[in-house]
Amino acid sequence: MSATLDDLDRRLLWALQDDLPLRERPFAVLAARLGVNEDEVLQRLRRYLAEGIVTRFGPFFQVERMGGAFCLAAMAVPEERFEEVAATVGAFPQVAHNYRREHALNMWFVLAATRPEGIAEVAWAIEDAVSLRVWLFPKEREYFVRLRLRP
Repeated sequence: MSATLDDLDRRLLWALQDDLPLRERPFAVLAARLGVNEDEVLQRLRRYLAEGIVTRFGPFFQVERMGGAFCLAAMAVPEERFEEVAATVGAFPQVAHNYRREHALNMWFVLAATRPEGIAEVAWAIEDAVSLRVWLFPKEREYFVRLRLRP
């Protein structure tokens, strides 16, 4: 799908990447900067999400600094069970998202926990629920790459 973006779309998408003000009504402030009203900004953001122009809009937290943990996980799921296992894994509130890969480990997902020990606990619970091994790939090192995409 190729979206048609006008000048306001481009300026708004650029601003949303890291220029959203921390205010009670941030979209109103952003709208004023762009010379439009708050409703226009919100309608366009909703359209971006609905049309897949933007797939996620929200903050990124450094959960480790708050005492929690994230971990990449994977499983080798038989094809005939993939949908069933995906539904079971996705139902765990600690699963941020899961997706299919063309690999022996064909289901990958991110686990989030409020404390580091929670990662292993939820992995064991998933193993019990689906009778398949969960492979954990903890972060060894963190890199910060500032990437801004010009619309």
